[in-house]
Amino acid sequence: MASELPKNATNPHYEIDVSRYGKIVCYDQSLLFEKREQKGWESGSTLASSLPFFITQLFVANLSYRVIYYLTRPLYLPPFVAQILCGLLFSPSVLGSTEFIVEHVFPYRFTMVLETFANLALVYNIFLLGLGMDLRMVRITEIKPVVIAFAGLLVALPVGLGLYYLPGNGHPDKIMSGSVFWSLALACTNFPDLARVLADLKLLRSDMGRTAMCAAIITDLCTWVLLVFAFASFNKAGTFNQMMPWVILTTFIFVLLCIYVIRPGITWIFAKTVKAGQVGDTHVWFILGGVVLCGLITDACGVHSITGAFLFGLSIPHDHIIRNMIEEKLHDFLSGILMPLFYIICGLRADISYMLKFTDKLMMVLVICSSFLVKIVTTVVASLFMQIPIRDGLAIGSLMNTKGTLSLVVLNAGRDTKALDSPMYTHMTIALLVMSLLVEPLLAIAYKPKKRLVHYKHRTVQKIKGETEFRVLACVHILPNVSGVTNLLQVSNPTKQSPLNVFAIHLVELTGRTTASLLIMNDENKPKANFSDRVRAESDQIAESFEAMEVNNDAMTVQTITAVSPYTTMHEDICALAEDKRVCFIILPYHKHLTPDGRMGEGNSSHADINQNVLNHAPCSVGILVDRGMAMVRSESFHGEATKRGVAMLFVGGPDDREALSYAWRMVGQHQINLTVVRFVPGREALVSAGKVAAEYEREKQVDDECIYEFNFKTMNDSSVKYIEKVVNDGQDTISTIREMEDNNSYDLYVVGRGYNSDSPVTAGLNDWSSSPELGTIGDTLASSNFTMHASVLVIQQFSAVNRQAAAAAAATTAVGAIAGGVGYNQEAVGSAPKTTHDDEPFMKSMYEDDGDDEEEDHHYGIHR
Repeated sequence: MASELPKNATNPHYEIDVSRYGKIVCYDQSLLFEKREQKGWESGSTLASSLPFFITQLFVANLSYRVIYYLTRPLYLPPFVAQILCGLLFSPSVLGSTEFIVEHVFPYRFTMVLETFANLALVYNIFLLGLGMDLRMVRITEIKPVVIAFAGLLVALPVGLGLYYLPGNGHPDKIMSGSVFWSLALACTNFPDLARVLADLKLLRSDMGRTAMCAAIITDLCTWVLLVFAFASFNKAGTFNQMMPWVILTTFIFVLLCIYVIRPGITWIFAKTVKAGQVGDTHVWFILGGVVLCGLITDACGVHSITGAFLFGLSIPHDHIIRNMIEEKLHDFLSGILMPLFYIICGLRADISYMLKFTDKLMMVLVICSSFLVKIVTTVVASLFMQIPIRDGLAIGSLMNTKGTLSLVVLNAGRDTKALDSPMYTHMTIALLVMSLLVEPLLAIAYKPKKRLVHYKHRTVQKIKGETEFRVLACVHILPNVSGVTNLLQVSNPTKQSPLNVFAIHLVELTGRTTASLLIMNDENKPKANFSDRVRAESDQIAESFEAMEVNNDAMTVQTITAVSPYTTMHEDICALAEDKRVCFIILPYHKHLTPDGRMGEGNSSHADINQNVLNHAPCSVGILVDRGMAMVRSESFHGEATKRGVAMLFVGGPDDREALSYAWRMVGQHQINLTVVRFVPGREALVSAGKVAAEYEREKQVDDECIYEFNFKTMNDSSVKYIEKVVNDGQDTISTIREMEDNNSYDLYVVGRGYNSDSPVTAGLNDWSSSPELGTIGDTLASSNFTMHASVLVIQQFSAVNRQAAAAAAATTAVGAIAGGVGYNQEAVGSAPKTTHDDEPFMKSMYEDDGDDEEEDHHYGIHR
């Protein structure tokens, strides 16, 4: 046949026949190997011929998926919807049968090359799924999720079997193996996608969300077990496999091999070869090669290669830093480049026009509706017996319909073994699409969590009485933030009369590679790592650094939390958690970090936005710490004894400065703290030139005088406290005085007020040079690179209901344009719950409503010493 073609022919003649299992395409394969006259980049080699088409397919697949993904995200739709739509776009019923697509994008003769890379991407994607699933999370402590999971499976499987054999649903000649894969695809719940749906809707830490996630994990694991049995039970022709006992036996042996040989072996190899915490590329490539090897072994055993990849992913130690390295090197390339090829393959196999020849439209609607309702009805009935509210039961039932890549894997496995023909495969693909379309929007509209009104008066440090617990929310982004925050907390003078309760929150950005286990991991249930600090995950090291503070201090308790959110909504997590825990002070790290030359680096602008948003919306006082090394050697004596730490409080005037004085005053009482309070008083010349600012200053001065008087009266016999007044005429005099103080004394920490909405004659002229408004005038000057001091700076803003409402209104006005432009603002995830169980209330936004009397109290504050 090849001799009949012209010598310059590049496209073979296709003979196409349509069957219920797809198109049967015949062409002369010798054309791919013969040598003939070529033009330009064309070549007679198979690789050279397929390479240009493969690159084109990569580009088209990625472009299509990204465009659809960004169009669907503002509609509360999960990524799985974009994945299916990307595939269906190139199905034979849409663009797949057009001449241009068939000849220049997805030619039939290169389909095997496309499927090869798509299946390779699938193997590594399933490996990442196993890598991100921590089996330590499966702790059956409640019966509710177990009952919901097994009830859903036990009902959905026979219902799926009945729907499969309904008259008018597909070709009348069906085989038993098809019903197995059809029912599994209907019954499975994709746990990672469900966790992200809850993250988007801010339901991760609600009781309903935790129950749904636990039920999803159990359903996911049961689906894998049933899928392995399905692989073993049917051969490539869709008939019963006579070798099934041997397949199950060899697969079971491989599972034991993973548990008792591969996992300990990897742990031992890493322990012997990892030096100084540096994991080389050799370790990563060793793991990536093991994925292919394990896939080959399970494929030889008679089950799919994805089984070996999944089990190998589970075998990687979860506390080792190698997991993060593999995800960094593999996830973006895999999900962003190769996985869209798998979605294209799924779409090319779906033929809607051919399905409608065998499937009645009313029957199709009946099957889809029944598939969606079966788990909802089952969950609601189970909820009635377990005294779960009907509203929560409906929400959990809807979430159990969350589908993902595993559903497509089940369908394609049935398609590969000819258990599912083209009409049934297409029908279930459309059913999965409709179910995924409904879950998140339905919950967003119908399920509105009840907002709890939280009333508590201790929202500022000034209102903490002598025997009141001091509750602090300490936030960190990365490990270097920890030392400064922990040292600040340690010098905050926790006592038995006024203990310090710290809620340490590790802020992690929610990205595409964020694993579901990180989203919901409970630090209480998290076992201690078996690896040294140098190779352990950063989150573990941060948690242990905070927990170490309470070891030798009976007056301090620490609870560690991991919060996973997009940067745009991370402040909502912080503010909601602050209210949920009734804290009176939030500590945030400054977005710039200390460089080796002692200056502040460029920093992370996203962290700066988070700090600004927290200042605008916080339900309590906020402090931003500019850490210049509070734990440096100069704070320790030569003989190992702690030396005196110098703390300077710069008092300008106003509520923020009174709050800063209260926090600095709290440090007094520890033998290693020397506190110097410097009050800047404007001279007569400054008051005359200030105008309206002077009038405002005089109004606040009376309250400031009362606060200073009380401070001086109660500390007059304390030798560790010094009070100084400096008369200045403008901002330059103030800065000169601070420089003189630094030259004459060596302070470890400066405590200043932000001065929000409070101008003072002593800072006149400094506002024009402010580059970091979240630090205020004095704080920005002290933190600037031009200021050569090496002391840390704590900038404090006092909670004010009036200022908070004004800032929130201004922020809402600014956000309107972004929302109108389609910005996805709804993503939020809060990960680990705290260590104690009595605080496990739903993590929701609440109304901050204070009595008006709190804001207008007679300004007589009980300042704690």
